[in-house]
Amino acid sequence: MVRVGLVMLQGARHAHISALNEASGDCGIPIEIIEIRKLEQLHSSDPDALIIPGGESTTMRKTGKDDASSLMPGMFEWIRSNRSKPILGTCAGAILLADPQDGAPPLINAVLNRNAYGSQYESFQGAVHSSLLDREFPGIFIRAPRFVSADDDICATHGDEVVGVKNGMIIGLTFHPELSPDRGFHKWIIENAKV
Repeated sequence: MVRVGLVMLQGARHAHISALNEASGDCGIPIEIIEIRKLEQLHSSDPDALIIPGGESTTMRKTGKDDASSLMPGMFEWIRSNRSKPILGTCAGAILLADPQDGAPPLINAVLNRNAYGSQYESFQGAVHSSLLDREFPGIFIRAPRFVSADDDICATHGDEVVGVKNGMIIGLTFHPELSPDRGFHKWIIENAKV
């Protein structure tokens, strides 16, 4: 049984739950999804993998630092202490990984420009090539950030644009794999958490 922690501060959390359950069925690896709202839940469950969904990074920082949650910056410390566990940050989750604002080094070595593609109206779908999956993936970009620079391994591109980076087992994506019918990234998380 693979235990996957899902940060429940904001974003398409329920879409991630559906994607994880489908990916579990596809790869034949049973999972338990642990909803993480507070730092104590992260520590007590100590999941095998962690997903930080999209949303609005400023709101997520504020909610995650609230006394009721206290999830940040302790979540970033937990990630640094568990470098062998797969971590996926999508959209705003990637922004948080690149700029944790906790006085310690970033978790992905990249700079992102928030909402760089424009407003909700400029949201789009496009083919992403993923070296991680070794194939194309249907990318969905919603008020997406853009990588200004990336010093880590590039794991996804849209044309000439970098849309995914990988630092060890930590992945930051500017698109939303949970909104696609393709479960490739969620399968990758589950399969690598099982190892």
